[in-house]
Amino acid sequence: MEARDVKSVADAKQILEDRRLTHVKVGLFDNDGVMRGKYMSKEKFFSSLDKGFAFCDVVLGWDVKDQLYDNTQYTGWHTGYPDAPVRVLPETCRDVLDEDGMLLFVAEFSGEAEMVCPRATLRRVLQKADDMGFDVFAALEYEFFIFDETPHSIREKGFRNIKPITPDWFGYSMIRNSTYSGLYKAILAMGETMDFPIEGIHSETGPGVIEAALSVDSALNAADKAALFKTYMKVLAQKNEMMATFMAKWTNDYPGQSGHIHISLRNKDGSSAFYDPHHPLNMSDTQRHFIAGQQELMSDVLCMIAPTINSYSRMVPGFWAPTTATWGVENRTASLRLIPGTEKSQRVEYRLGAADANPYLALAAAIASGLHGIENNLEPTDQVEGNAYEQEHPAALQLPRTLWEAAQKLKQSDPARSLFGDAFVDHFSASREWEEREFRKHVTDWELDRYFEII
Repeated sequence: MEARDVKSVADAKQILEDRRLTHVKVGLFDNDGVMRGKYMSKEKFFSSLDKGFAFCDVVLGWDVKDQLYDNTQYTGWHTGYPDAPVRVLPETCRDVLDEDGMLLFVAEFSGEAEMVCPRATLRRVLQKADDMGFDVFAALEYEFFIFDETPHSIREKGFRNIKPITPDWFGYSMIRNSTYSGLYKAILAMGETMDFPIEGIHSETGPGVIEAALSVDSALNAADKAALFKTYMKVLAQKNEMMATFMAKWTNDYPGQSGHIHISLRNKDGSSAFYDPHHPLNMSDTQRHFIAGQQELMSDVLCMIAPTINSYSRMVPGFWAPTTATWGVENRTASLRLIPGTEKSQRVEYRLGAADANPYLALAAAIASGLHGIENNLEPTDQVEGNAYEQEHPAALQLPRTLWEAAQKLKQSDPARSLFGDAFVDHFSASREWEEREFRKHVTDWELDRYFEII
């Protein structure tokens, strides 16, 4: 039996027996899309498949540096950080990179924790789509920089004067991908081994930057694949004495790193809900309403799409990151890019997405806001033509400029509370407020350079 053939609890047990494994890897994803997990004995794993297991809920109550939130209700010192129930998902079984037959299973919080769990949040959105008569398909693409550094060397340098694996600006370079063919082939092979196949990969504009487009799949599978790709791309790099970063923007000298999201809806008979050859641009009424919903709620859900302080450094005019809730036809300066095509390819690209977003929450936000548009028969604004950065846009299309502002928009949004639930909105917005507060505790190099002597 192959890992990708595992669909049930019985299958999961059988493949461990077939491979004579004494342990497996089990992991889940926290607020920020960071994978947390452990090796688990076969006996414990079999029991977990049947009855679930417990995982300390602190992973839903701390930030990316393991610092504890002091402003959340779901968990904290006031609850004592108890274990929360977790279920193993047999259908997520995968071979593990360079671990000789080892298997990895994704898990998901259940019980009360399910209401704030990122993967469960996406699953609830997809259930809403199902109830409305739609199946959702998605594909994510990521830009990421690779450096000739290690976790030790980069800290010894204080994250300064770090060395990308290649110099200069050289997008779509055949020289780069041929010279570093070993790396590119290793990335492609990893995608096949771990069941997140890569549709295309190439060098992007900037030193050491690569873009990888993952193949389309049902939305929940697409999110699993994106989250695992981000995790194991870092593993692959570090195993080869390099580092990969998915920061939205690691330097002001180069464009930021995108995490674009392609979305399409299908009716239950398998036909495209977005494609109508009798309408201009082949855009069905459903797709038009979907785009309108994404426009209307973009500000409300922005902190799910742009979840870090650094996210907002990317959102500046002229650097390939949209800055307003606009849409256009094949227009890469707009936040939403309508891609007209065939019954199979008609879709919308959510271009505001950045590489630092949690794939589960970014997809949940992009899909749920579109479903809101369909439910309410919303109409989009006029499409943008030409350079969206240089045009005046209505106040309603302006986006929050800081993480704090974005968190307030989510917290105060009645549609977001209806779509994601009060528990999630309260917990996630509080976690983003925490992130902003942590940032404000620190004095930046810019402040020292600007004020130390002169003021």
